[in-house]
Amino acid sequence: MSATSPPTAADRPQPAPRRGARRTPRDHGANRAFRLVSTGSGVLILVVLAAVAVFLVVQAWPAISTPSDELADAVSWFPQDTSLLEFIGPLVFGTLLASALALVIAVPLAIGIALFISHYAPRRLAQALGYAVDLLAAIPSVVYGLWGAIVLVGFVHPIWVWLADVLGWFPLFAGPASDPSRVLLTASVVLAVMILPIVTAVCREVFLQTPKLHEEAALALGATRWEMVRTAVLPFALSGIVSGAMLGLGRALGETMAVLMILSPGFVYSFAVLQAGKQQTIAANIAAQYPEAPPLGVNTLIATGLALFVITMVVNMAARAIVARRKDFSGAN
Repeated sequence: MSATSPPTAADRPQPAPRRGARRTPRDHGANRAFRLVSTGSGVLILVVLAAVAVFLVVQAWPAISTPSDELADAVSWFPQDTSLLEFIGPLVFGTLLASALALVIAVPLAIGIALFISHYAPRRLAQALGYAVDLLAAIPSVVYGLWGAIVLVGFVHPIWVWLADVLGWFPLFAGPASDPSRVLLTASVVLAVMILPIVTAVCREVFLQTPKLHEEAALALGATRWEMVRTAVLPFALSGIVSGAMLGLGRALGETMAVLMILSPGFVYSFAVLQAGKQQTIAANIAAQYPEAPPLGVNTLIATGLALFVITMVVNMAARAIVARRKDFSGAN
């Protein structure tokens, strides 16, 4: 038996690197740079938000501190014997009413489209339909406004007349329906079409994240496709649906051109969405009055923008609270 030389250090198997092994200075530098960039990005968002809030408050203060009679004398479109809060109130009411109607129309459609794409449609059809829905989000708002003012106003008039005749006892559909139909309900339909892609895209992605084990377990227990969706998919996706709805609401609250091109404005508290000259939104009023507004009129419009800013903040905080209540729900539990 021949003697063999002992194995050298190079021949011995090298141990795997231990967790928490010492990192090189290069790794520390990259981690430090990434941490600084991430922290700076988060701080930048807060700084921009604070800067917008400060700008709105500073620019709106001259209108807030000016007596209402002086505002009416300096600004031609400011109503007489009306305080600033009384001027902003109907605008806030019209903005919230238009956005709420848009959500009522868009969210059920978005959930249905998203469920069809994620759980019912064949793969090729689902891809094509998904591309078409995403394409709707890329259309400029002025195009939606032109479509609503030229096509939709005449198309929906017989429908609004029928609603006024059949459901006129309900304050929302009180008649007579205006002709042409430049009313809040028509503007809300356009807003619903505009926010539909946003809500649909969010719901579709959330539905696709539903754990397959939940779906298969429901089907194995004898559930139908709809029962599986109702018991496994929708509960899992509830927080995502709320998030998508709030994103759509944010766009509806701030939409300007489409509402401006369709709605015949008014400054009263009225639920009659089939009658013209009743409501107006904050964003559309700013766009309509800003070009010829005097300096104090600009401050008044910025004050209404401050109200819209506060509304948006409150809506987003409420949405975060709703989503936070569902954060502990997991498909793996």
